[in-house]
Amino acid sequence: MSFSVILTEKGGPTQRLDFECEEITIGRVDENDICLPKGNISKKHTRIVVKDGKIIVLDLKSTNGTYVNGRKVAGPQVISAADKVYIGDFILNVEPPDLELPQDGAPVDGAPVTEEPTMTPAFPHSAAGKATGPHPRSGAPTPPAPSQAPPPANHGQTLQLVHGRLIEALDLRRLDLDALGSDELWQKAEASVRQIVSRMDQTGELDPHLDREELIEDVLNEALGLGPLETWLADDSVSEIMVNSPTQVYVEREGRLERVEKAFSSAQAVLGVIERIVAPLGRHIDESSPFVDARLPDGSRVNAIIPPLALKGPCITIRKFKRDLLGVDSLIGFGTLTPPMAQFLETCVKVRRNVVISGGTGSGKTTLLNVLAGYIPEIERIVSIEDAAELQLPQDHWIQLESRPANIEGKGQISIRDLVRNALRMRPDRIVVGECRGGEALDMLQAMNTGHDGSLTTLHANSTRDALARLETMVLMSGMELPVRAIREQIASAVNVILQQTRFADGSRKVTAISEVSGMEQDVITMQDIFRFKQEGFDAQGAVVGRFVATGFVPKFYDDLQQRGIPVDMEIFREEG
Repeated sequence: MSFSVILTEKGGPTQRLDFECEEITIGRVDENDICLPKGNISKKHTRIVVKDGKIIVLDLKSTNGTYVNGRKVAGPQVISAADKVYIGDFILNVEPPDLELPQDGAPVDGAPVTEEPTMTPAFPHSAAGKATGPHPRSGAPTPPAPSQAPPPANHGQTLQLVHGRLIEALDLRRLDLDALGSDELWQKAEASVRQIVSRMDQTGELDPHLDREELIEDVLNEALGLGPLETWLADDSVSEIMVNSPTQVYVEREGRLERVEKAFSSAQAVLGVIERIVAPLGRHIDESSPFVDARLPDGSRVNAIIPPLALKGPCITIRKFKRDLLGVDSLIGFGTLTPPMAQFLETCVKVRRNVVISGGTGSGKTTLLNVLAGYIPEIERIVSIEDAAELQLPQDHWIQLESRPANIEGKGQISIRDLVRNALRMRPDRIVVGECRGGEALDMLQAMNTGHDGSLTTLHANSTRDALARLETMVLMSGMELPVRAIREQIASAVNVILQQTRFADGSRKVTAISEVSGMEQDVITMQDIFRFKQEGFDAQGAVVGRFVATGFVPKFYDDLQQRGIPVDMEIFREEG
């Protein structure tokens, strides 16, 4: 049997390849019938079968997937000569021979059968992003006869086996996937999984001690949802989820990390979850762009990174979105700060001091920023700018902006710096930047110095003094050729108060220092601690023991407030004897 493949490289030439066989494979290595030596092509990427007048396309568990007319292939798919097959940077059209269909109705090897099953499950190849299970010719598991049942498998092995059989049972040609609602999709898939589990029970493939309902739920979550992540996303005690590899998942609970038993069945299952997260947002992840930031529908922040950068397999980190806003009373209850410190910070915000919150990753900077921004008066216009929207301000007069990464062509990026510049044209009373990381620090300092007093931001640093050095470095990243002294003068005049937030080994988070920037002495920015945390050791449970103290230093602007007749409590600065 002969057929032809019309192969076009994007922006390149077109060539016609003729074949005298029923099937070919396409991939990056020479052993394929069509070798496409590109970085975004897998070693064995796609199989094309032409038999009985039909053209069937199968993806061979490739990293970046195979697409037909822009939609990802999630199972054996019948195409026509007019359909375009996208593989990496290449576009294919397949021209079959003109043959009549066979009379015996035998199925094509690897293609869906033509008999109508009892229940046909649905699988969203446009949303799920799953690659198909092993092709029957490459070792797909086949249900054994009752007399040849294998020994029972454990939960992880059984999950992978049932998941593979669910994918094999899908018939994408008979379903209008776009017309299927989410509920109907899950119902059809659940019915199919229950049939598979029931058959495996009859053949003795299931361990009698396995929880059947838990197995069915796990298979459905992995096939249609976010796999084992669904369990931890629903657990309000979990604040962060970390997938180090398919078999290694950690969660953070009350500030402590713990490894959990539930994991993924395979690296492909993790990739499927990542694609399900990023696809609705119009973002992508593949070998040419192997990491991505995204956000779940509930606001949780997601970072994903895949091979070749992640050597152990695809990794996912999820910072869960807090549904309940933490107020200052909650922070005081947690021992993050004291009432006098909270009173001082409230005064700073209300009298329009520029405040910078410094700290490490996961130290609680964003939570504290949210609390401080909540003190901004209702009548003021607030513009917040973030990489991933996390702030939840109670004020009505609040505009929330979020940066945008580049698209698949590397175009369309809107950076934090772009948004800071634009915010200055929006007549803001306050600008709140979720985190300064680069050249936007210069624009932020200029805003603080030109009538936008009371602005707030965070940055990564290990102490309040380090925060000044970090700001200086970020200004240099702006590309402006400024003398170091000019940068320091800009910082000294713009920043009024710096807070240091620290996460300790026991999981507790505390404001370990509140400092006022007091000016310049020669070429050095001067600052003075107002409050600080004195650590005194650990208790029997390993918890940090210490106390918050006032240094006795009174901020300069408090004297100005007294002269203006604004009532202030000077007792909060009294140094303990």
